[in-house]
Amino acid sequence: MPAPKLGALGMAFVVTRGLQMACLIAIIGMTANFIADMVSKNVTPPNVLVGTISVTCIATIYCFITYILYHDNILPFLVNTGIDGLLLIAVIVVAVTVGKPLSYLNCTAIGSTPAIDETTYEFTASLGSNLNKVAISDALGRNIWMGTAKSTCLEMKAIWGLSIALWFVFIPPS
Repeated sequence: MPAPKLGALGMAFVVTRGLQMACLIAIIGMTANFIADMVSKNVTPPNVLVGTISVTCIATIYCFITYILYHDNILPFLVNTGIDGLLLIAVIVVAVTVGKPLSYLNCTAIGSTPAIDETTYEFTASLGSNLNKVAISDALGRNIWMGTAKSTCLEMKAIWGLSIALWFVFIPPS
């Protein structure tokens, strides 16, 4: 059965769904990596990571189902628009929650302490515990995070960046 031909709007729907799926699957993979590392050390993952993976899994399933409904030409566009708007709000909440402590972090400065090799859990635990210690204008803000692994920092910033990118690909369908 060929895909419906709905012109430029149909093509925009297919392209945005593809971009959404790519971002969501990448976020799920990176977040699952963090959670698996913590669970293997018998540590409860932070609520922020559990919330992130929950929202992205639900959004991924939703995007997959709506694409199938679109392809079969039975997608109710008005309902789809409303749910896309709700997912946009959920993605904004995830990005703000994940990004709040990460905005203070300078990943390039982390390599200056090669003797410290922290695990993912230690990174997220220090991130959460130090969030309240850093004021926005505090000069110490860049140095308080120095004991974390650079790759872990970059991976968390990638999750944050992909969450922000999802804002832009959930706006057109909403």
